[in-house]
Amino acid sequence: MSMTIIWIGGGILLLLVIVGVVITITSEKELVEERIEQYLEGSDTGLEYQYAQGDEAPEKKSSVISEWLNGQVSSTNFGSKTADNLARADVKLKPGEYIFVMAGSAVGTAILSWILLGKMEFTILGMVFIAAGLIGGLFIPGIFVSRLQNKRLKDFNAQLPDMLNLMVNGLRAGFSTMQSMESVSSELPPPISTEFRRVVQEMQLGIAMEPALDNLLARIPSEDLDLVITAINVQREVGGNLSEVLETISHTIRERIRIKGEIKTLTTQVTASGRLLAGMPVFLLGALYILNREYVMTFFQDPIWCGASMLGCSGLMIIAGIIVMNKIADIEV
Repeated sequence: MSMTIIWIGGGILLLLVIVGVVITITSEKELVEERIEQYLEGSDTGLEYQYAQGDEAPEKKSSVISEWLNGQVSSTNFGSKTADNLARADVKLKPGEYIFVMAGSAVGTAILSWILLGKMEFTILGMVFIAAGLIGGLFIPGIFVSRLQNKRLKDFNAQLPDMLNLMVNGLRAGFSTMQSMESVSSELPPPISTEFRRVVQEMQLGIAMEPALDNLLARIPSEDLDLVITAINVQREVGGNLSEVLETISHTIRERIRIKGEIKTLTTQVTASGRLLAGMPVFLLGALYILNREYVMTFFQDPIWCGASMLGCSGLMIIAGIIVMNKIADIEV
């Protein structure tokens, strides 16, 4: 019996070694191809893993499993969307690595919910809470990436008027459009310098200016940036004084930012009140659970559907209230 186990274990080990060697050999690439693929490979929009400081990628050792999973995921629609979202958020992860993060978050949240609920036995109720923690944990990395995207987009829009002024001064000094973009990539702080450095690098690799700017707009979905890119493309086709057009756009963007700031000041109270009212029931439920667990667990006594439906309706009403109050405070300019 022991010899049979040894033979089976040896066979499995040999099989794993062969699979690891095959995956390692097939995943090797030339150094030049890897550097070019940092800018050219990926989705049609040119979004993929990018580096904050631009010129050269830091040496990063990835496991064989991570590389294999990334290769399998990258060819799918989910992998393409994930790569786009990670690039927009400037998160230095590949789609395969992001899946590992999602799996770890889901398992960790499920274990945490099980511990906080007093390490309930694996009854139907316990499995429901574990499943809820598992599903909720899958969305935590996405929420984090979405917040990083919004912050990066906000920072980019705030730097856009300064970028336009720098380009206008460069054009009036005799610089070409590409030279003006290069000055933006070296003079201004991230994230705008990082994105324009990437545009310049793409054009230096042979990509035309219009596709490079379209890739920039895909990475930074900003209405103000769309206006700037449209002005540059129109000027390249029909001619005209680009510096005056960009100066007018800069003034328009500054006024829009000023008006948005005033609106945010007026709607801050509504937003804060909505968040406070939405979080109060959850906070009270958690406090009651800590102070008097038996009282809260009456929600899950027979018939269980009664208490569960009450909590479900309460959650839906809270979510509806958050959506309505955010809609009231969201004023388009």
